[in-house]
Amino acid sequence: MHENVKISVKVNAPVDKVWNALTNKEQMKNWYFDIPDFELKEGNAFNFFEPGEERKFHHHCEIAEVVPHEKFKHSWTYPDVTKEKTIVKWELKPEHEGTIVTLTHKGLENFHHLGEDFYPESFRKGWEDIVGKSLKEFVEN
Repeated sequence: MHENVKISVKVNAPVDKVWNALTNKEQMKNWYFDIPDFELKEGNAFNFFEPGEERKFHHHCEIAEVVPHEKFKHSWTYPDVTKEKTIVKWELKPEHEGTIVTLTHKGLENFHHLGEDFYPESFRKGWEDIVGKSLKEFVEN
């Protein structure tokens, strides 16, 4: 069974502003993660850790697709604990004065063996916080 998490949030900010927040590593630091090696280019890889001193959970991601101001897709893996991959897709759609941001995280069944921190429900909560709160507040202010 394929397990996906999909979250759509309307933000009161133009697509350009949202796209920059999603793809500019200086802006990402403010609402997402600190990703020093992030560069928006198909084929590029980037790495980051959960916030905090412990450097928990090494995330390794590879950019699969970039459609400027519309879509951005990358893999999402934890190389220290598993070879399995999932896919994260960000999509932006202008609506009136604002933007609909849709995040889809696919293939979460691949992480079941890692335990409940990696179940779809945990990812849903995490992404709701990130997209619905952190990103929304960042681009609207």
